[in-house]
Amino acid sequence: MKISKFLLIISIIFTLNTQNLFSEDDKMGKGLEIFNEIAGCAGCHILKAAGSEGNVGPNLDTISLTEEYVKEMVTYGLGVMPAYGEENILTKEQIDIVSFYVANTAGK
Repeated sequence: MKISKFLLIISIIFTLNTQNLFSEDDKMGKGLEIFNEIAGCAGCHILKAAGSEGNVGPNLDTISLTEEYVKEMVTYGLGVMPAYGEENILTKEQIDIVSFYVANTAGK
């Protein structure tokens, strides 16, 4: 009886962790799409992971960024970078996803 409960708990934990891995992969794929196609970040930024070679904004391959910092920059803009959140160019969900993507690929 104790063994079956233990195995059930282990299988639930494994399933939850596997779902989290898949959702992170999905989030990275959607983040790439937003970066390249929806927001057009690739037009200004270099980011090898996205295959982008922009020359206006910072080279994202040379800096390490936190997700919170990226969210702030994308939401409120900076310099010539538009405020994607304030100007309703991207939804909050899209900002969260692209910020996750950039934070996990920049500086790598």
